[in-house]
Amino acid sequence: MCGRYAFFSPAEAVRRTFELADLPDLEPRYNVAPTQDVAAVRAGPEGRRAFAMLHWGLVPKWAKERAIGNRMINARSETLAEKPSFRDAFRKRRCLVLADGWYEWQPAPGGKQPYFIRLKDTGPFAFAGLWERWHDPANGSTLESCTIVTTDAAESVRKIHDRMPVVLDRSDWDRWIDTAFSDTDKLSELLRPFDPKALEAWPVSRAVNAPKNQGPALIESAG
Repeated sequence: MCGRYAFFSPAEAVRRTFELADLPDLEPRYNVAPTQDVAAVRAGPEGRRAFAMLHWGLVPKWAKERAIGNRMINARSETLAEKPSFRDAFRKRRCLVLADGWYEWQPAPGGKQPYFIRLKDTGPFAFAGLWERWHDPANGSTLESCTIVTTDAAESVRKIHDRMPVVLDRSDWDRWIDTAFSDTDKLSELLRPFDPKALEAWPVSRAVNAPKNQGPALIESAG
């Protein structure tokens, strides 16, 4: 699964990497947690890429209350086309969740040891995400939320955890967010473990366990 990650690249790097015309000021975040708003890219007007802030924890459009999203922070790639919570978004509402790396926890004496995992070619990249628009029946407000798609872990990080977020190849970004494309069999082909040789990981401080903790010290090696 993916329950915590970091996104701290400078705005200019994000704008250049994702070819965005408009981008708000973004505060570096080293400990992004579920139920927070997260940076994403999806299809905008005329198919152009558009930036959005989405609530992390997908709330299906049929949900009676938003709390269901607390259990929808991840979506298994193998069952996206089947699960009622995700299948409609899989066909029509896909997004890129922007990140610089993520955390996973490995069982260890004295408690689980967190690791920070990133691409060796450092810089912002994209998790495969799904998004949904939900209308609160109680007050009529609208919530846009998302989930991060997961797959089997790449061999190089499998010793830490058996699942990992889907890191999309840059060449697949436009296909993934294309609202006119809904062939779920071909989309599923994009949801594969990332190249194990392109990933690196190291142990970090258990301070990351508390979402209130922030700052670059969280990704420094504790090994």
